Amino acid sequence: MTLLNIVYIIIGVALVLWGADRLTEGASSLARGMHVPEIIIGLTIVAAGTSAPELFVSLASALKGTPDMAVGNVIGSNIFNTTLIVGCSALVAPMVVEKSTVRKDIPFAVGASLLLFVLCFDDMASPHLWGNEINRSDGLLLLLGFAGFMVYTFHMAKKDGLMPSEEELEENAEKPKDYSKLLRNIFWIVVGLGCLVYGSDLFVDSATYVANRFGVRQSVIGLTIVAGGTSLPELATSVVAAYKGRSAIAIGNVIGSNVFNILMILGLTAVIQPLRIMGITIVDLTMLLVTIGFLWLFSFTKYYVSRREGLVLVVSFLLYMGWLFYLI
Repeated sequence: MTLLNIVYIIIGVALVLWGADRLTEGASSLARGMHVPEIIIGLTIVAAGTSAPELFVSLASALKGTPDMAVGNVIGSNIFNTTLIVGCSALVAPMVVEKSTVRKDIPFAVGASLLLFVLCFDDMASPHLWGNEINRSDGLLLLLGFAGFMVYTFHMAKKDGLMPSEEELEENAEKPKDYSKLLRNIFWIVVGLGCLVYGSDLFVDSATYVANRFGVRQSVIGLTIVAGGTSLPELATSVVAAYKGRSAIAIGNVIGSNVFNILMILGLTAVIQPLRIMGITIVDLTMLLVTIGFLWLFSFTKYYVSRREGLVLVVSFLLYMGWLFYLI
């Protein structure tokens, strides 16, 4: 039975990743067919698509009564993004970081991490998180932060001349539509959503069974297996982008995903189902803050992340994983 559930975990991850890919491709193609500008697609559909696995797995975890897996998924994914993904990408090729990313985007990710750190403490005088809750009010606060991030992102895009003019929007709206392609895109969106829902449900059920079978805390499963599985799209995207010399995309993908994970995913999940913290510790939250701080520091010094700094990030990830498995 245990072996069967491990197989289900693998199938669940595969369905979630494939579903996210189909959903993103279908939605992007649909938007292009409706003549929506590329910049808007990138800022919304693609950004949300790469974080869709985390969203659906966290929602399924919370609704099934395993909130630690939901919170661990987000914290673990962000640590995975900042250490292993950026680290591996920098080892492949040193990553140039734009000044605007260092001065504006990374601070937003640091701020989101700090906000989550504070919200996890119901009593700031106590170092223990056991029994604390990210409630609906906290969730709304996170969602407001996400709305602010999106407004800021579109404002900066408009300021930099990346947004289309009103004349261009009107011209695109008047172009003829291909309805056969429209139906095909809608079909793939529906299929992608179905795979995300079913895959995340199968994944959470199987991971919970395995965790209970071996006495592993749900938080550890969320911080490791779940986080690693749902972060595969970001890993693939960033490493390939770094290899092709497009490091701005790699860094942007990581920062955008980290902000989306905390503000949107945890915010929405907490509004639907308050998240009681049972196994997440101050070490996990500190690791979240330290790693994003490392990335900010490395980026700020010379506006690039070197191979040596990438190695530091990868080693930090391995040490943290070693610590988690030592506690099992």
